[in-house]
Amino acid sequence: MIAAGLSAYEPATGQERPESILPPGFGEPAAQPSPRAPAATPRPGASPAAPTTNAGIAPTPAATGMVQPLPGASPTPEASATPAATPTVDAAVLAQYEMPAFARRSLELVGPAGPREGALAADAFKGADGRFVEGLMRRVAAPLPSRWLSILLRRTLVAQLDTPARVHGADFAAERAWLLLRMGEAVGARAVVQSVDNAHYTPKLYQVAMNTALATGDPAELCPIADAALAATRERGWSLAQAMCAGLSGEPARAKALVTAARRRKVASGIDLQLAQKVVGAGPNGGQAVTIEWAGVNELSAWRFGLATATGVTIPDSLLATVGPQTRYWYALSPSIPLADRLASAEAATAQGVLSASALIDLYGAVDAANDMPTAAAAAANDLQAAYVGNDINTRLTAMRSLWGKADRSADKEPAYARLVLTARAAARLPARLGVEDARYLVASMLTAGLDRSAARWRAAVDEGGDAWAMIALADPDAGGRLSYRALSSYSGRGDAALKQRLFFAGLAGLGRLSADDIERAAAALDVRIGAENSWTRAIDRAAAEGQQGTVVVLAAIGMQTPAWRGVSPAMLYRIVGALRSVGLEGEARMIAAEALARV
Repeated sequence: MIAAGLSAYEPATGQERPESILPPGFGEPAAQPSPRAPAATPRPGASPAAPTTNAGIAPTPAATGMVQPLPGASPTPEASATPAATPTVDAAVLAQYEMPAFARRSLELVGPAGPREGALAADAFKGADGRFVEGLMRRVAAPLPSRWLSILLRRTLVAQLDTPARVHGADFAAERAWLLLRMGEAVGARAVVQSVDNAHYTPKLYQVAMNTALATGDPAELCPIADAALAATRERGWSLAQAMCAGLSGEPARAKALVTAARRRKVASGIDLQLAQKVVGAGPNGGQAVTIEWAGVNELSAWRFGLATATGVTIPDSLLATVGPQTRYWYALSPSIPLADRLASAEAATAQGVLSASALIDLYGAVDAANDMPTAAAAAANDLQAAYVGNDINTRLTAMRSLWGKADRSADKEPAYARLVLTARAAARLPARLGVEDARYLVASMLTAGLDRSAARWRAAVDEGGDAWAMIALADPDAGGRLSYRALSSYSGRGDAALKQRLFFAGLAGLGRLSADDIERAAAALDVRIGAENSWTRAIDRAAAEGQQGTVVVLAAIGMQTPAWRGVSPAMLYRIVGALRSVGLEGEARMIAAEALARV
């Protein structure tokens, strides 16, 4: 498995479209019409592509927590639909050498991963209106509160997908990559962008491509497309990209001339120009050393983040605090950041699903093998080793409690979710036994990695009506029959018991593990209005009825427009779990339902 909106009652705002990432001071580009790229060849029976317009739609970056758009940005290009002029013979001949016919990829099937890699099938959006799906993607306010839904959404967006009707294949890839970036999935976003041949790029995809290059700290990624992007978009950031690429290609004289011209035209100034010069200087025979000073810089743009991480410049924590959590996840994935500096971000990324349990374990393995690590990190690495290979069960449990911050058993603080992910397979190695005080954390830990059968072994070792029992009741893939109303009523979870009871009911009802009579009785007793209808419920029910896995996943993400699990209503959870189950994603539905109890 790849490790990794509309609310129920009112529309939520989200990022409407990709924003230009030009840094402050780039100035206004010259006004000229947006070029259009060739449209995708329509499939048999597909509706003709229609242009979409963004006129009058104001972006709301604050809703997603992304790096704020920058002054002087040009409007986002419209989706491409109009065929370009017929290429000249010389251009056609040249294209044969640049990309032979046998190597060209169709815009009808775009994406880096297939079912063997854990992604959804190519027909995940079969029968869907592509313009409707694109609109949904723009309105997802990421990151999501659910780790498991985030993982499922990533598996959907990185899949090698059939392009739905009425959208351009490259534009659809751009929407997918843009949402992945907002989720913090920089590597997945880059893979989606690179699934489109350079000759098929549209202005929209050029914009997202620059964002992915900056999010991954890889300005060299811009080099194959810089000239064409500048010609297509006329955004001045690409002129500095040309300068950086010249430097990286071993053409220092040309790079210096391009930088000088950019300074003269006031394309950029201050730290934004200095960072570009530092990239140029990193190339062969760069011949210049640029010192970066953050004094006086009050905000972190994508441009500053990308070029700083590319050149090994430390970004102050005060600047990282000015942007959304997505940037922390990008930071965790950057190989140029020292290991000790990435640990906190890596744990945050793991809790979100951007990193897997195995990836975080490997990171702490590197900490254990390295020298001069922070004391807390080294201690955590030692505890992790003891949790997996300690001499006896008590030693392993003690090590896990230490990692969870529960060494002092009187402490009421719940473990950080990333630490539960970290100990998932260590917990699965323990034999089930009665009387384990922290059984609920062991079960929750196993379920963070999808170890449902390992967790189910503890069914007879935990008390009925507790958190561990309830999570197993939701997650067990081999649960036979339905739970009785008496058993449902026996649950009294720790913490916010009333909310947990309602979420437990919603999960069981969505999974079909209650009778119709018990669902009606419990819905009335707990005041969970699972029968309420609105535009979102009708949309997800319709997508589920038509078997559109991808549309259901995106609509489920729109249903979780809240920063924390406490904001997810039980009625919403019921619809999400039920819809996922009906389109063949029952395993994911079970994990999401159990996660609700673990994180509330």
